[in-house]
Amino acid sequence: MATIKEISQLAEVSITTVSRVLNQDETIVVSPEVKKRIFKIAHELKYVPPRMRHTQKKREIVIGVADWHIIRKDRTNIRLSSLDIIVKSMSGNSEVRFERMDKGTPGQYDGIIAFGVFSEEEMEFLRMQGYAIVFINSDPKDYEYDSIVMDFNKGIHEMLSYLVDQKKYRSVGYIGGLYEEGQVKIGYRRLEGIKAAFNQKELYEDKYFYLGDISKESGYELAKRAVESGCLPEAVLLGSEEVAEGALEAFYDAGLRIPKDVAVVIYKDIETLESKWPTFTKVRMFPEIVWQTAIKLLLEQIREGRKDNMTIYLPTKLEVGDSA
Repeated sequence: MATIKEISQLAEVSITTVSRVLNQDETIVVSPEVKKRIFKIAHELKYVPPRMRHTQKKREIVIGVADWHIIRKDRTNIRLSSLDIIVKSMSGNSEVRFERMDKGTPGQYDGIIAFGVFSEEEMEFLRMQGYAIVFINSDPKDYEYDSIVMDFNKGIHEMLSYLVDQKKYRSVGYIGGLYEEGQVKIGYRRLEGIKAAFNQKELYEDKYFYLGDISKESGYELAKRAVESGCLPEAVLLGSEEVAEGALEAFYDAGLRIPKDVAVVIYKDIETLESKWPTFTKVRMFPEIVWQTAIKLLLEQIREGRKDNMTIYLPTKLEVGDSA
């Protein structure tokens, strides 16, 4: 097991400095470069802090959820309760509590589930918050951490094959949103993947793509515009449940019947809202196996001390319902 002494020798600083940095002592005066070097070495050596060496005796394990690349900061209704339900079915002798992390706000976590692609600065921030990290659909340059890679394209291709080959719809469109604040961009990679899948199926037509904000209000306005323009496709993919809430309201206000007048598929991302349409057809980006696998990987690191890192590939899932 790596020691603070080994870290101090490699970082070329005192043992006291290493100890205070790793324990996030805010009163210590040390440069960001030194902090970065200490945490990087600690992770490379698989250093386990004292507070995590006896986690089997701990009643509660705290897991942070870093989701600011896929969920807007002002969206506070993330359903961490769904994670609670899953973990209770997996681990009988540990109590796990989830906390949604704020970018740049320090905290102490036994493990972290991180969504999306992070800058090097953000990676350093995550290293300082927890020693066991699982990245989901990220882009790790090396294999320093456990990661789960989602095959998002599989779900979109399955959806298009279902709509066109099986249901014989002749036109398919998209109503979705984009969000950008500083370095945080939400929805852009999704849009690129969706357009690529549509092009591969020779279905992409610009007039059938409606883009706005990730909100109920934007979903309503975009769907209303599609209806009034006369360019509403026979089937439409709604980019999130927030967008879907507004778009479906606009369809109903226009007197459209689902799926008779327009077929609908909901792109179901991380669970942020209680679904109002449980029987609708959806492309589920994060099925329960993702949460189960992420929690399992973290608990192996935290409770069992696993040091070797793993990368696991998981598919997205098309769930056929009564809306398409």
